[in-house]
Order: sequence, then C-alpha cells, then structure tokens
Amino acid sequence: MSGPPTADPLLVEGYRRCAELTRRHGTTYYWGARLLPVSQRVDVYAVYALCRLADDIVDEPDTVDLAVPSHPDPAVRLRLFEDSFTEALAAGGSAEPVMAAVVDSLARRGTDLECFDRFFRAMELDLTRETWQSWEELRDGYMEGSAAVIGEMMLPVLEPHTPLAQGPARSLGLAFQLTNFLRDVGEDLDRGRVYLPQEDLARHGADPALRTVTPQWRAMMAEQIERNRGLYRDAARGVAMLPRPGARCVATALRMYSLILRLIEEADYDVFAGRVRVPGPTKVAILADVLARGPSRRLTPVPAGGRR
Repeated sequence: MSGPPTADPLLVEGYRRCAELTRRHGTTYYWGARLLPVSQRVDVYAVYALCRLADDIVDEPDTVDLAVPSHPDPAVRLRLFEDSFTEALAAGGSAEPVMAAVVDSLARRGTDLECFDRFFRAMELDLTRETWQSWEELRDGYMEGSAAVIGEMMLPVLEPHTPLAQGPARSLGLAFQLTNFLRDVGEDLDRGRVYLPQEDLARHGADPALRTVTPQWRAMMAEQIERNRGLYRDAARGVAMLPRPGARCVATALRMYSLILRLIEEADYDVFAGRVRVPGPTKVAILADVLARGPSRRLTPVPAGGRR
C-alpha cells in the first residue's frame, strides 16, 4: 500500500495495520481493493478491520490484538470493544492506531453510523444463538446486521452513481456470507453453530453433524448454492452503478468469491475434509482479466487444487 491520505504518524500506522489485517484474513477484499485508488483503498481496509476484530472476539477468542480490550468473557470483551468504538467516534479520534484510522475513515466518508449498531447487535447474537429455523429468520434476524450492512458500509467508499446501488450492495454482503456458511460448515460445527436453515436440513433429511456427504446432503447443498447464486446475480447488477475503479474492485471480489461455490460442487459438496479455497493463480487470472477486459461477469475457469 502506498500510504493513506494523511501524514499523521498515528493514522499512517493505523491504516497500515488495517491493510495488514485485510491482507491476512480477507484476501478477496484485499485483492479487490488493490484496484482502487489509495484514497478509497484505505477505507475498504478500515471497514474490514473493524468488522474483523469484532468477529474475532466472537469466533477466535484467543486472538489478541492491541486494538481490542482484554477480557476473558467474549460478551464483555465485545461490549468493551463497541464502547471503545463509540467513545472514539464521540471524541473524533483515538490514541489506538487502528481505531484512530477507522474513525478518520468513517468521518471522511460520512458513513451512516447506524450501520454499526446493527452490526454489533448481530455479533452479540453469535454468542447466544446456535441455530436458525428458516432462511428468512437467518437472513433477516442475523445476516441483516452481519452481512447486508457491510455492503451499506462500503457504499460511501465506492461512490456509486445512484442510490439504487444499495440493493445490490446488500445482496453482495449476503452472498459473501452465505458462501462462508456453505464453505465453513465444519468449522462452525466446531464452534457449536449451524448457519444452515433447520427447515431446509429437515426437508432434505440432511444432518451436518454426521460430517458425511450423503445424497440428502448433496441435495440440500445444491439448493443452498442455487440460492447463493441468485444473490450474486442480484449483486452483479450493481457493478454498472459504480465508477470504473469501484466497478473493477467489486467485479473482482464477486468473481473470486462466487467461484468457491463451483469448487464446493467439484468437491462433491464435501465441506468437511478441509476449507475450499480459490487458488492463488486463479485469483491472479481474475485480477488480470478484469484489468484487461473490464468488470464483466464472465467467470474465469478454475484450476485444480481448491483445498488447502
């Protein structure tokens, strides 16, 4: 990264750490954001970093980051982190570099801070809910604040031509998270959670706790993948609503992440043996294709080796 639009050493360090968090944990966001000017790129990293740190409190409680208050109880730690965010917003800054960068970014972009209330409420649900009965309950009761709202947070950064971009942006947030849910079934089981609608599992007679690919599991996963692709199709409508740098960024991220669904199919819906990933060479190919041909929706062929 060339550097944020500031010479303040505290903010320079904060934006650097936000970029590093994104590079380490959110490679799709990181690669997509590389197509943006630095003035936008750093803001993608700032939003991702805040959300990642909150998510780690819930999913990876042993993770230690200087931006997050220490406490043995994840619920208390999440509340302390939200409090530190709220206090930094009220003060217009923070002595902690990551939080200082986040507040600076949100202020420059004029981001609607109500988004973050929905986000933190969803994070709290992860500490109390293990299952969701229906797709509608999962989508509206949890993913609204954990996924759809992320698309809203990114809109001030991407500078769309029209407010109609909000719908596709929300769909992209939902699509990314549903892909995570389908890919990470085994990891979520290890945390005591199932992000697949119980109604859908029961209708197909599929049981993720068996960690076995059965005809019932294949049918259920095929149905979820088709739902997921519908969200990606809706999200793709928003690409044309963005200036060229933002369109290339979103198209790259969309194409990279949606390919996970095909890799799951090619693995015979086995999401228990290991995490399905888009290989590095394929990410490079998609990035090059977007740069050469523009932000079209055509998918680049996926080579073998999608697991790690």
